[in-house]
Amino acid sequence: QVQLVESGGGLVQAGGSLRLSCAASGRTFSRGAMGWFRQAPGKEREFVAAITWSGGTPFYADSVKGRFTISRDRAKSTVYLQMNSLKPEDTAVYYCAARFAIVEVATTPRQYDYWGQGTQVTVSS
Repeated sequence: QVQLVESGGGLVQAGGSLRLSCAASGRTFSRGAMGWFRQAPGKEREFVAAITWSGGTPFYADSVKGRFTISRDRAKSTVYLQMNSLKPEDTAVYYCAARFAIVEVATTPRQYDYWGQGTQVTVSS
């Protein structure tokens, strides 16, 4: 139905930037949302950012607000996460997720229907 593929992860020094991409294939989104979650070793998966597919309304976790920017390209069925001013605590596997719903806002993993395999982001000090 839907396949999500993340890319753009890597190793960067503190203060640097990375741009993650999530390409969706299969079912076309007309409503719902796509989001980014991250999971560090020994920690629970946490919400990072999400964007409504139709209106492009963004939502951010307090920990990344002002540093990260989520955007989407509907023509390319792709969502991006621009990460600036990266900190060592941002180190985690970042996952792209998608949900199909009339009510689009969602900030918990259980609310999402599809997941990518994740891409590693490592921020060194």
